[in-house]
Amino acid sequence: MSVKLTWHGHSCWTVEGNGTTLLIDPFLSDNPTADIGPDDVNPDYILLSHGHFDHVGDAVDIAKRTGAAVISTFEIVNYCQEQGVENGHGLNIGGGYDFPFGRVQLTIAFHTSMLPDGSYGGDAAGFLITSGGATIYNAADTALFSDMKLYGDMNEIDVALLPIGDNFTMGPRDALQAVKFVRPKTVIPMHYNTFELIAQDAAAWAAQVEEDTDSSVVVLKPGDSYTV
Repeated sequence: MSVKLTWHGHSCWTVEGNGTTLLIDPFLSDNPTADIGPDDVNPDYILLSHGHFDHVGDAVDIAKRTGAAVISTFEIVNYCQEQGVENGHGLNIGGGYDFPFGRVQLTIAFHTSMLPDGSYGGDAAGFLITSGGATIYNAADTALFSDMKLYGDMNEIDVALLPIGDNFTMGPRDALQAVKFVRPKTVIPMHYNTFELIAQDAAAWAAQVEEDTDSSVVVLKPGDSYTV
């Protein structure tokens, strides 16, 4: 099992494994914490959790430059194709598909979703990604919800990527409860410290998680990686 996750600030990740690079929520150009720019990535697939500008980000330009296929909700994939993206695979909440690199299933995310042009973005989603022998749960932008426990019951989750920023998503207290529901081997916080409005002390949160749960916590800086 070898899957490398690299955090690029906010909710942007690259996931490398099985000879494939996934790029998740590529908010790079306007992200003050990003360690790279949109021309520095060459993904095979781009996963988009919902339509907000800080998640769709540079996806269209990157997909058009690289030929990467966009994986997202049906509505977001249609939007990207209307912008000139050639390759896409639309899913809906609860649905999954076996791609050459592994499986992606869209999970519930309690959040809103509107595309950059103001059009309807469908429901917000998270991701269950199975690749290279690892299972990754990216909760994306979401409130805490009790059905997260089902994801932990039905899957042995190696890594959970959870927002802790508060205001727009779960804050530290609710994210701690999410860890208790999901029971991942390792959890990595995201969607914090990009702007003052979502500033958090990730180290303090990590200490609380490790005191109250059996999960280990890895706190990354933009550009840092973690290998499963």
